[in-house]
Amino acid sequence: MKEQKKGLNTICTHVGQLEDKEFKGAISPLYMGTAYAFEDIDVKRYPRYFNTPNQVALAKKIAALEHAEAALIFGSGMAAISTSLMAFLKAGDHIVLQKIIYGGTYNLVVEEFEKFGISYSFTDGFKAEDFEAKIQENTKVIYIETPSNPLLNITDLKAVADLSKKHGIVSMIDNTFASPVNQNPIDFGIDIVIHSATKYMGGHSDICAGAVASTEEYMQRIFHLAKNLGGSLSDYTVWLLERSIKTMGIRVKAQNGNAQRMADYLYNHKDIAAVYYPGLPSHPDHDIAKKQMKGFGGMLSFELNTDFNSSKFQKSLKLIKPAMSLAGVESTVLSPTLTSHSLLSAEERKRQGIADGLIRFSVGIEEAEDLIADIEQALEMVRKEKELAV
Repeated sequence: MKEQKKGLNTICTHVGQLEDKEFKGAISPLYMGTAYAFEDIDVKRYPRYFNTPNQVALAKKIAALEHAEAALIFGSGMAAISTSLMAFLKAGDHIVLQKIIYGGTYNLVVEEFEKFGISYSFTDGFKAEDFEAKIQENTKVIYIETPSNPLLNITDLKAVADLSKKHGIVSMIDNTFASPVNQNPIDFGIDIVIHSATKYMGGHSDICAGAVASTEEYMQRIFHLAKNLGGSLSDYTVWLLERSIKTMGIRVKAQNGNAQRMADYLYNHKDIAAVYYPGLPSHPDHDIAKKQMKGFGGMLSFELNTDFNSSKFQKSLKLIKPAMSLAGVESTVLSPTLTSHSLLSAEERKRQGIADGLIRFSVGIEEAEDLIADIEQALEMVRKEKELAV
């Protein structure tokens, strides 16, 4: 009999869970060992080989969540990104990347790839034709990020996947902002899905990790490099991450709802100059987002009117925390120009449309009314300070 397809929360809770055969506990036991037997066994286990019991179990869960055949867990999102890219690129190869991507990924490419003889091109937009225009004879990878960090641009997954297959190119996506709850790129034909598991998978601002999911064939290729680069994750953190993923479906859906409320509120606010959120009908890519996302996510960005100081506004918040990173259960804000995209030149940020006053808002699970009240009091404080200065 065909096995019934499991629901999201069931996968989050049960798939890949280790059985406690000795004490029958309800959760996965934690195996902290770094030294395992090597004689008369099928698998020689070692943490750097990504095959300890906890590593293997969690990889099964993430693969199931992304509708993939296999997955690997890494020590950080950038470890996952860099290993995946370098597994498919060598000297003389070329990569096409989306125009606006996570600052760390951008820095990796522009600061390191030349050393390895790898050339690259950034697109001028987010449509399939923008990517096709940059393809060369030696292009081996197309790399996208949707929704993008920090402007929440949307790239058509199926169009990019079809383009990649047409030219025999491997397609990769950073799926961090969406999470597997809201978007499964493999269903649209994307080859390799990457996450900063620090974000929605971890969800509590206390774990640093990365994840990659794909076919068995591609994951073997990534593993071959990964074991040499050594970007594995400690089993204790693996165990914590598995615990956190159990509630990911519930958390992310709550954050989706809150983010939509906050986007609607900010969009209609007289003191807000712009709001970037794919769930708004005014978003230029709203229709594409509806087609490929199950939810619009917990991330948005906005700009205050030019006469408001964004730094003072963030410092005036009492409930929402100005903090680096994103996707925790608590709401946070940050300035991309001072954090995630600080290493980009002012000219490059301007080219990408990242204004100095842009505020990235990671919406948590608090009551939306409380978040609105906090923003209102912060705006009022900045407004009064501005009036006093005049």
